[in-house]
Amino acid sequence: MKKLGYIVLLAVLTSVSGIAQEIQWVSMEEALQLQKKNPKKIMMDVYTNWCGPCKMLDKNTFHNPDVVNFVNENYYAVKFNAEGNETVNYDGKTFFNNNYDPALTNRRNSVHDLTMYLKVSAYPTIVFFDEEGKVLAPIRGYQKPQQLELYLKLFNSDEHVNMKSQEDFNAYYNAFTPEFKG
Repeated sequence: MKKLGYIVLLAVLTSVSGIAQEIQWVSMEEALQLQKKNPKKIMMDVYTNWCGPCKMLDKNTFHNPDVVNFVNENYYAVKFNAEGNETVNYDGKTFFNNNYDPALTNRRNSVHDLTMYLKVSAYPTIVFFDEEGKVLAPIRGYQKPQQLELYLKLFNSDEHVNMKSQEDFNAYYNAFTPEFKG
């Protein structure tokens, strides 16, 4: 009974302190609507059900408390299945997965039209969008919390706007000091 009381107290303290337990995921359409009321950038996790690195990204990075808090405070977070069956309205177009096969939910399926439109060719890919829903950049591959921190802060601070070359990015990368716990 004492242990249960501690867990309940910890849950109450966590919710009162404003420390989020997980990223507040929304659909792309919800994120675009939220941007109209309160402009924020969008971070989209483009994943598939069969992708091992996607599952690691979700477990190790998207559940890291530093990542959770930073994303929830500064971004609208979208989780998008690159081979799913969702209908998405984006950029004045409607995107489908016409060849989706429900029998293949945990195996390779056909690629969603939005995945191709965003030019995503590897999973996972994290696509960043500006406050008007325009693509900033896709970041391919598994990212540890401190690796993702670099991009979260780069786009949030708009420092990417001043980068005109690979050398500019390299200078940012070399000067960057991660603060998130690994």
